[in-house]
Amino acid sequence: MIVYTVGTFDLLHVGHLALLEYCRTLGSVVAVGVASDNVVNSYKPNVPVIPLDQRLEMLKALGCVDIVRPYYELEYVSGCKELNADIFVVGEDWGAKPHNLAVETYLKARGKEIVQILYNPRTSSTRIKKVVIAQSHRDVFPEQAVA
Repeated sequence: MIVYTVGTFDLLHVGHLALLEYCRTLGSVVAVGVASDNVVNSYKPNVPVIPLDQRLEMLKALGCVDIVRPYYELEYVSGCKELNADIFVVGEDWGAKPHNLAVETYLKARGKEIVQILYNPRTSSTRIKKVVIAQSHRDVFPEQAVA
């Protein structure tokens, strides 16, 4: 079984690892699609901190990941086709957007499965960025830091 998931994977953290390790329990091959900066900018206000090539490299180094592929358009059908994915793993924020509906239609027509997961509440890239910004603000403006 080929399991495919997609994301930004900026500031790799334990939530990402939990997702990828869960994907490993669903099949024998784990493939990860990594959004390019342009794709991320089309749906998130923040640009990734880590460049795409480095995000790819970090994911390739993980033992629970077999295939890493970048994607340059906000659509998932081509990745599912290319990989012949049996299971597509999505996050809790999955919604009825055109690119999501297109892959759902594609997979259901082929008897494939979509598995929706809850994000790990322990951390997120956004939370990490907020902590770093707050810390740097305290370092630059120590007189404004709250005791």
